[in-house]
Amino acid sequence: MPPETTGPRPGEKDIEDLAKARMTTADQAELFEAQTECVLSFNQDGLPTAVVMSYQVDEQGHFWCATVEGRRQVRGVDSDPRVALVVSSTGSGLTGRRMVAVRGTATVHRDREVVMDCVRRLAPRLAPEDPDAFVRLLDSPQRVVIEVVPTRVTASHDSTRLAGDGRGGRG
Repeated sequence: MPPETTGPRPGEKDIEDLAKARMTTADQAELFEAQTECVLSFNQDGLPTAVVMSYQVDEQGHFWCATVEGRRQVRGVDSDPRVALVVSSTGSGLTGRRMVAVRGTATVHRDREVVMDCVRRLAPRLAPEDPDAFVRLLDSPQRVVIEVVPTRVTASHDSTRLAGDGRGGRG
């Protein structure tokens, strides 16, 4: 029998304290596997900016994004490696609203072997029907990859941990 609780469940009366909605490491891994896009935030010309990018996470928890030399995210990371990265469950098929925000240090990799290894790992996630066609598409001379090494999780949220999915219901 569950222990008796007094007072409203988190998210039943208000959502002032979201501590109980934080995601565990396992929950974060589930989100990272289900989602294929993130928002990468970086500095460009001393001002914050962001782009949506496809990604994959390796065994060490590093994020990898394929892009092209000269794009704003490459220029930004080259000039200042401090970044933030946000993954949301929107469109992933997971229940509820989930998100993780991390701070990290980014590196642009230009070595062809590193770039193509990343592209080959991204292909089944982004083009499961024909990963080889995706690899051919991204096999271009200006292709680079950005590696983000997270330094800390700054926020996480899983609305399914709140009553009524965080919308004020009693469920």
